[in-house]
Amino acid sequence: MEVEEYRTYIQYSQEEENENMDLEQLEVEALKLTPRARAKLAEKLLQSLETLSDAENERLWAEEALRRYDELETGAVTGRSAEEVFREARARLS
Repeated sequence: MEVEEYRTYIQYSQEEENENMDLEQLEVEALKLTPRARAKLAEKLLQSLETLSDAENERLWAEEALRRYDELETGAVTGRSAEEVFREARARLS
């Protein structure tokens, strides 16, 4: 897919999601829970990330790819060659 196709796909996917509660409101309510209840909720939320559908995984990876692409295009980050990355990784592992 081209960059604009990914943008359209992500926008369409996000519009399909039915969010009943604003994320900020949800966070406020979750923080009112006891520490034990927050830990249980956190565990369930983390587990839910392990069982994402193929479509959800594709959308999330497309969002990440676009975020990285935009960072490169705007100059917010600079790219590095694979050779440089592997050289640094090998040095850290030695």
